[in-house]
Amino acid sequence: MARIARWTALGTVAALMVAGCSSTSGDGEDGKGTGNARASATASSGSSDPASALPASLTSQKLDWGRCRATSDSPAPGSDWQCATLKVPLDWSKPDGKTIGLALIRTKARGGDRIGSLLFNFGGPGGSGVSMMPSYASTVSPLHERYDLVSWDPRGVGGSRGIRCRSDKDIEAAESVDATPDTPAEEQAYFKDATDFGKGCQKAAGELMAHVSTTDTARDMDLMRQVLGDAKMHYFGISYGTELGGVYAHLFPKNVGRMILDAVVDPSADTVGHAENQTRGFQRALNDYLKSTGQDPERGTQKIADLLKRIDADPLPTSSGRKLTQTLAVTGIVLPLYSESGWPSLTSALDAAEEGDGSELLALADGYNERDASGHYGTTTHSQRVISCLDDKQRPTLEETEKLLPEFEKISPVFGPFLGWDTAGWCHDWPVAGQHDSPEVSAPGAAPILVVGNTGDPATPYEGARRMADELGKDVGVVLTWRGEGHGAYGSGSDCVDSTVNAYLLRGTVPRDGKVCS
Repeated sequence: MARIARWTALGTVAALMVAGCSSTSGDGEDGKGTGNARASATASSGSSDPASALPASLTSQKLDWGRCRATSDSPAPGSDWQCATLKVPLDWSKPDGKTIGLALIRTKARGGDRIGSLLFNFGGPGGSGVSMMPSYASTVSPLHERYDLVSWDPRGVGGSRGIRCRSDKDIEAAESVDATPDTPAEEQAYFKDATDFGKGCQKAAGELMAHVSTTDTARDMDLMRQVLGDAKMHYFGISYGTELGGVYAHLFPKNVGRMILDAVVDPSADTVGHAENQTRGFQRALNDYLKSTGQDPERGTQKIADLLKRIDADPLPTSSGRKLTQTLAVTGIVLPLYSESGWPSLTSALDAAEEGDGSELLALADGYNERDASGHYGTTTHSQRVISCLDDKQRPTLEETEKLLPEFEKISPVFGPFLGWDTAGWCHDWPVAGQHDSPEVSAPGAAPILVVGNTGDPATPYEGARRMADELGKDVGVVLTWRGEGHGAYGSGSDCVDSTVNAYLLRGTVPRDGKVCS
């Protein structure tokens, strides 16, 4: 069972589918610097600025940068890239205690007028920055002139004690579990699968299971900033990376330098609220896709919903010999909606499915689920679930979910049932309690943070950008709107967006709040 909301790397979506106003900066023109139900800094996490309390063994550590090696998910990058391991506390309430290693990657600034490090998080939670950063570097090439481009695998991800909760064989077997159960037997199987997954995660993660929260990772970031030698945190967060950036800004407002939040998660939404937001977002994207093909959105949506019902009753054959289930079919529909460039592949896959061939939708679903030709699956969703279920306290029951389902289905008969059921199944019977209903991101006193929203974003709907800016606080959150399609805005074809972001990061030029790029 994979959460539709999960991270899909902006720079790799296409590959998966086919296999000016300004004001002054709060940081100076060159930016070099010197030298409740809401989550907040707690005693267990340390103070909001714990640097002085950290042992020198952490703050004075020297990173042993060297050539990067190939990983199970990506080849070794070129010689311009260096990798190292950062030592961080396992438990931030015990900074003198046991440590774990975080995998880092960087390429040094190409120009002579260096600003510092620009730290990237590509989303998820669960996305590997070590794997993604080299492929994304061409997208941010102008920024590379003055910044070291830096990313990392957050705790519980990839090379930072990445968590694998079940084997490839068990992942494939679980694809037969109906994510929208229609009978008591299907409900039992659905919740048993959730319980089994949680147990697998607990066994694999051990003591790390309770220390992979977004707050833990935000504290790792500030130690990273210190060890990298940066007076301020310059940061580019995408999708879930926007939530992480917001939490960092709340914990360390005085350390915020230039921060971009693109494809913004709504920080005011709880588990059910996120699911409702995404149901609307994906349906909005589906409507735009259907309009582009000359179809009436309402009739086109119903046609797809009817197709999914037929597949639920009788899964489609594919050229691989595997069956296309209803759950896999919805997953295959989701991936092309992340980018307008994927719409033609969606048309082809839906046409083939209508003719009784599920091969193309299955290929799209496999891309989303990180399954390669050999049947090996990536673990982004494993890390995502472990992190998000530690963050999120809300655990809707079966009875509560059943009451919600009619509203979800009303919003979208295609995506509503899946996202509605997901609220109950995602963290069902989870071994570790969640921490909050929604994250605290208020950051009074922080430098202006540029919040970029895309009106056609399916996974992180546009409304989240304004809510994030409002919660960051007056004179902190600055909204830039792009009237576009797909997940994220920077590097998606808008010269207006790209030039505004570049001016902010390279020259400290803060645009007018509410600027719109068509």
